[in-house]
Amino acid sequence: MNSVNLWAMGKVETIAEFYKRKFDWMPDNIRSEIGHFNVIKIESLVGTTPPPVPYKRRDFYKIMLVIGNSQVHYADKVIEVQQQALSFSNPQIPYKWEHLDTIRSGVYCIFDKQFFHDYGQLNQYEVFQPEGTHVFELTDEQVDKVNGMFQKMFEEINSEYVHKYDVLRTIVFELIHFALKMQPSAKIDKQPINASQRISTLFMELLERQFPIDENHQCINLRTASDYAKQLNVHVNHLNRAVKATTDKTTTQLIAERVLQESKILLKHSNWSVSEIAFALGFTEVTHFNNFFKKHVQLSPLKFRNI
Repeated sequence: MNSVNLWAMGKVETIAEFYKRKFDWMPDNIRSEIGHFNVIKIESLVGTTPPPVPYKRRDFYKIMLVIGNSQVHYADKVIEVQQQALSFSNPQIPYKWEHLDTIRSGVYCIFDKQFFHDYGQLNQYEVFQPEGTHVFELTDEQVDKVNGMFQKMFEEINSEYVHKYDVLRTIVFELIHFALKMQPSAKIDKQPINASQRISTLFMELLERQFPIDENHQCINLRTASDYAKQLNVHVNHLNRAVKATTDKTTTQLIAERVLQESKILLKHSNWSVSEIAFALGFTEVTHFNNFFKKHVQLSPLKFRNI
């Protein structure tokens, strides 16, 4: 694919670019060895015309409390925020916000991967996973609780306490678990992890690593169950049994679902041609991609794009 066809979401927005776009300045600690963390208030946007927030990936995490009606686009889904919500964004999932002019107030924290280095794996939590829940509508009582956590962040970040960043990490985890308790995941298994679960988990992690497709990762490397089995050093039948036992779906089904999700994103949010998208998703012939897409969506890729 030539560079002429690279698209808006292909470029990953860095945390430095975020500050430049949003505030036209950068904090002094943006290149800190311990990573970067900041907490920022959202000023009322009612009656103003804010610049559009582009659909793209960022290289940082963001947890936001937003008060007011708006829409957030995650992958091929559009989620409506009726009144107030807590949202979670991470570097793996491209997104954009719309109707920002109706946001009355809010607050958010942003931090990079380095900030949590050696402090746990954030991507193990559903709120930061591609198929997880990323937006939580809140009651007034829940808003008060969440707002209180963010106020603690402001107090800590402005304090002289030598271990304040440890406290800030703790509050981030508190926000994550507050959201997870609101909507318990059916995927959580309280039984000890067995061999099938381990293999299935490794497969799902490897599957997600193939995405999203962007200018730095223009083509998936693993396309079939056999490809994944070789990468995991297990027999394909063993992989299939493990995945079926833990997810109730076949390996091929899960691969197809993830490829389909990515194809919808590319068709709706890129300027790539259908043949370029087919190649990026591992199809050797565009007709194979057309048949695959039509089988699952009952529309051709072009018709889906033009809806």
